[in-house]
Amino acid sequence: MTKPSDPRELDARGLPPPEPMQRALETLESLQPGEQLRMLLHREPFPLYNLLRERGYTHRTTQLAEDTYEILIWQITPE
Repeated sequence: MTKPSDPRELDARGLPPPEPMQRALETLESLQPGEQLRMLLHREPFPLYNLLRERGYTHRTTQLAEDTYEILIWQITPE
């Protein structure tokens, strides 16, 4: 059984908009198949979610602290 690789990290807490979204989209373009992006942000990135869907990605968002959200992003694989 193959162990999935650790996700790429992007700490965008405190960056002004639209920089977190831009950095996330740039990083996603460089991911290898099966690789994930783990993004940390100071607020939930609602505008990013539609862009992810349009580009074939999905996500799981977890609030880790009052001012820290973890967004795990990966590409949807066709079945």
